[in-house]
Amino acid sequence: MKSKYEAVMNDGSPIEKLRAHIMSRGVAGIRTIAVYFRRLDENGDKKMDIDEFKEALSEYGISSSATEIQECFNDMDLDGTGKINFDEFLIALRPPLSDERKALIDQAFDKFDVDQDGHVTVEDLQGVYSAEYHPKFQSGEWTEEEVFKNWLDQFTAQSGDHEISREDFFDYYVGVSASIDEDDYFVEMMKSAWKLE
Repeated sequence: MKSKYEAVMNDGSPIEKLRAHIMSRGVAGIRTIAVYFRRLDENGDKKMDIDEFKEALSEYGISSSATEIQECFNDMDLDGTGKINFDEFLIALRPPLSDERKALIDQAFDKFDVDQDGHVTVEDLQGVYSAEYHPKFQSGEWTEEEVFKNWLDQFTAQSGDHEISREDFFDYYVGVSASIDEDDYFVEMMKSAWKLE
């Protein structure tokens, strides 16, 4: 049986095909390609030219024709400068979400962003996320801080900075959302996982 992404990979627009390739990798798809682009952005301007775009797609394992890559790039180069804005690229990759799903993702992030600085850190997790039931904490193998860092690594393993931005958190849950067709199920999952009202 074909995955829901295969038909789009064969018949969609260039951006739809790119999104389907990335989303077919699972919940980490968008976050992983974001890491590739950040690594290639040597001057830190958060923009990509066509060569950087091709290189990142190649590193990620996406093989499309030169024409499709150029079409996709052109569709995202809204101002015609020959560069695409990194944030706009990530937004273009995200599958559409209902307002209810967006609100729940924001609500979950806000619950952990104790100091409201737009990032979740080990310090934010203390007192909110309990390490006491983690097997490695119970065995004495890990400290409470190591348990928190392990949890954060689910989001930040490639960057190693042990903090999650709102965008990283959102991208993670966009990946989760893509695998859940029913809004009611997504709502229930988020409320249960994050103990939301």
